[in-house]
Amino acid sequence: MSGQRTVTDMNPSQIAEALLASGADAVVATDRDGIIRHWNPGAERIFGHSAAEAVGQSLDLIIPENLRARHWEGYRHVMQTGQSRYGEGDLPAVPGLRKDGSRVSLQFSVTTIRSEMVGVAAILRDVTARFEEMKALRRKLAERS
Repeated sequence: MSGQRTVTDMNPSQIAEALLASGADAVVATDRDGIIRHWNPGAERIFGHSAAEAVGQSLDLIIPENLRARHWEGYRHVMQTGQSRYGEGDLPAVPGLRKDGSRVSLQFSVTTIRSEMVGVAAILRDVTARFEEMKALRRKLAERS
């Protein structure tokens, strides 16, 4: 096909820029201390915080209070070892916290950012609607039993 570009014709930084600017999924990057350093339009849409509000803040901004201790234990482990159990194709589901205080159901993957361990980047997808549908179906099945 004439005029169609292949990935090999594109600069890797162009690809990265396009992914980071996407509004479909949240792309959040943090430093070693869990301070948000990148917040894309998808993160703005899902969580309700603008980039100006989120960048420079702790990840506690989007982590429900009752889950923070467990999160930070895992985060420190990743920073110390460079290993995350969530980067190899697993898409764990976790609750997140929106600006208005409501919860959102998320699936995410994580990758470390390193030459030396400097932080992590996560891609998060809002799966609240699907999660609610599954809960409703389970409820209906339980009622029939």
